[in-house]
Amino acid sequence: MKARVMTFRVALASCVGVSALISLAGCKAGGGAGGGSVQTGSTQQPVTVGQEQGVEKQKPAPGTGNVQGTVLYNGKPVGNIKVKLCEKFNRFFGGCDGKIFTAQTESDGVYVIANVPPNTYEALTAQVFDTDMYVFATSGVGGLSSEKYEVKADKTLFITPTNLFKDDLRIVSPKAGSKVSAQGLVLKWQPYPDAAYYKFTLYAQEPGTVSPYINQRTEETSAALDKPMPKGEYRIEVEAYNSNDKKLAECADDLKFTITDGTAQ
Repeated sequence: MKARVMTFRVALASCVGVSALISLAGCKAGGGAGGGSVQTGSTQQPVTVGQEQGVEKQKPAPGTGNVQGTVLYNGKPVGNIKVKLCEKFNRFFGGCDGKIFTAQTESDGVYVIANVPPNTYEALTAQVFDTDMYVFATSGVGGLSSEKYEVKADKTLFITPTNLFKDDLRIVSPKAGSKVSAQGLVLKWQPYPDAAYYKFTLYAQEPGTVSPYINQRTEETSAALDKPMPKGEYRIEVEAYNSNDKKLAECADDLKFTITDGTAQ
């Protein structure tokens, strides 16, 4: 079964979120496509990965195993990315723990974590360029568990390519903390390089309130909200995807606004 890939910033505290980010200074609440967040001083995002076969770059030392995979962004290999294999992993507190094995990707995006003691490891993380964010794979319903990796003696465990995504998509309106009318409300964000389409979601923060906008797809950089919107506080999430349906970016920090005169449902 395939796992989802998530990103997170590892920070002092953390939160759960699919395709989310976590960092040392804070965490982003999820609610999207599966994944989780961890805070301990860096950031991680959710993504979907699995395991596959490949050609060994090097043989493991006798009695140990290797872990080999590729890191991509926008369909292209990314070099000089730090990858960690974590014996223990807590997406809520601390992130990677226990014995940690690391490697760097080469110019072709390939990494080999060599000579790893046989064991079942609780996470594999990849740093998002030179930021404090990492992506890791999740599995299970809603992506609430990190993907586990069984390393066997004298074998190479091949990992499905990890696709990085960033958290630098900028929302233009509404502004964070603003109070707006539901009448004529339009969401706007800056165009993202190489984006073929976007998905946006409005998460109602009031218990029992159901948002009519969940994972809405558009090729535009704005969306007029023409469905009934109850008044209350909402959180915006916007994601950019390329033409191959690979996620490129999502909006950075939590952006919340309040509808003061909602329309009836």
